[in-house]
Amino acid sequence: MQRLVECVPNISEGRNKAVIDAVAQVVETVEGVRLLDVDPGKSTNRTVITFVGPPEQIGEAAVRLIKKAAELIDMRKHRGEHPRMGATDVCPFVPVSGVTMEECSAIAHEVGKRVGEELGIPGYFYESAAKVSTRRNLAYCRKGQYEGLAKLESADGAPDFGPAVWNEQTQRTGATAIGARDFLIAYNINLNTTSSRRANAIAFDIRESGRVKRVGGPGSEVAKDAQGDPVRIPGSLKAVKGIGWYIEEYGIAQLSLNLTNIQITPVHIAFDEACSRALARGIRVTGSELVGLLPLRVLTDAADYFLKKQQRSLGIPDAEKVKIAVKSLGLDDLAPFDANKRVIEYLIADAGQTPLLDLTLGAFAEETASESPAPGGGSVAAYSATMGIALATMVANLSAHKRGWDDRWQEFSEVAEKGIKLQQQLAVLVDADTAAFNAIMEAYGMPKNTESQKADRNEAIQSATKNAIEVPMQVARLAAESMEIAHQMALTGNPNSITDAGVGAMAIRTGVKGAILNARVNIQDLQDEAYSTQVQKECAELTSSIDAAEAEILQRVDDVLNG
Repeated sequence: MQRLVECVPNISEGRNKAVIDAVAQVVETVEGVRLLDVDPGKSTNRTVITFVGPPEQIGEAAVRLIKKAAELIDMRKHRGEHPRMGATDVCPFVPVSGVTMEECSAIAHEVGKRVGEELGIPGYFYESAAKVSTRRNLAYCRKGQYEGLAKLESADGAPDFGPAVWNEQTQRTGATAIGARDFLIAYNINLNTTSSRRANAIAFDIRESGRVKRVGGPGSEVAKDAQGDPVRIPGSLKAVKGIGWYIEEYGIAQLSLNLTNIQITPVHIAFDEACSRALARGIRVTGSELVGLLPLRVLTDAADYFLKKQQRSLGIPDAEKVKIAVKSLGLDDLAPFDANKRVIEYLIADAGQTPLLDLTLGAFAEETASESPAPGGGSVAAYSATMGIALATMVANLSAHKRGWDDRWQEFSEVAEKGIKLQQQLAVLVDADTAAFNAIMEAYGMPKNTESQKADRNEAIQSATKNAIEVPMQVARLAAESMEIAHQMALTGNPNSITDAGVGAMAIRTGVKGAILNARVNIQDLQDEAYSTQVQKECAELTSSIDAAEAEILQRVDDVLNG
């Protein structure tokens, strides 16, 4: 799984295109970071910039953006409708895939430290990165806005990072709120009615704030508590805001929901609750639409939810899960839903050389047969193991859907989920092995005219060689783990697919032993004898165990075929 973090800084400039472009463009000066969207607002005089990248690089891109904004935006001259307190007003980090909220908070803390120490800009940590409980709320951090930043010098308003002074520099840059939060999802649910009033009623049923309580029926006096504040009847879903409205373009009413924490209320729960509440009012949900970009997990989690309700296996490829989510949520009700343009992970896929696994089978074979030494045996070994676990996973999925085995669907679904995860991990290593070989070639091509150059070249060769050993060893370890699934499916899976389990086991064995050969050939050039000895020992153990496992599986296949 790709490890990705989204960063969504808001800068206090929405009118000067030259400034906006200059600030946004620094993002992609950091390798591995991709600018996804720049959304300026003239009336708010504010621009929302969205970019993504690995957790190791995203912080550097944020620091460069904050620095450039501070150079080009003078807060003493800023006017706009949106609350603000700095040239970069807010800078939240959002986990996309393979990254925890805790990691995003750590990134926020490191960025805040650098912004304070290197750039001299003060600020506050908010949401999940908050170090003071009251500062979790962004509105609290921004209280008084830019004009109230003299609070920096007070005990209550002292910043979490940066100078606690209100001088000429801080008056120019203002302060920045840096935080970590989950995705905010704008989600519209389509109704088979034109009544915005009835849509509003459903939204009030659902949203966390609910509706005000009235003494009598609709339109009567609002009930008040002892302090004189309106009494509210809470809605059914936490972390949801919403209203109902009529969309003239489509001729229907919609629920317009903001899901402020998809860990608490994900899209599929909001959809199902809307269906239930609408039906209670004689209205049907016909579909829905997701606004803006979203992480893949929004769709795969929705697919898992609906697959469980159908008692179907969850161990299927993400591409299939996306199709299930689109149909289950009716995301193509009003317009086609193109996941390649809406899912962050798909948007940032490498636009350079086509990954080997994206080639057709014929093209992969032709590329392997060409004069180029890569892809070679290491990539083919990884591919063999990938196909082997794919077959074992297929047996698990067929078993989960076998007639008469309905009470065992969950057992096989869990096996298939493990299998699909191993398949995804091995697939990544098909290209990783070729990349490791190319890195060795690049290291050998380094200059060696001086003693210093010779030392640098040797260090690069040794580092690249160790990586070229470690990649096939990862293949061998993952393939050995995959063999356990093939073994389990040969013993307990659908007997009609016993030969698939057998072929899978043989492909996995080839993956393990092929990967080991590639590790061993690179060991010859490694100067780290302790590491080499350790790898040789592991290779011998993996070879012995994989041969024994394959023999047991093929014996099981023979037993079933012989009746």
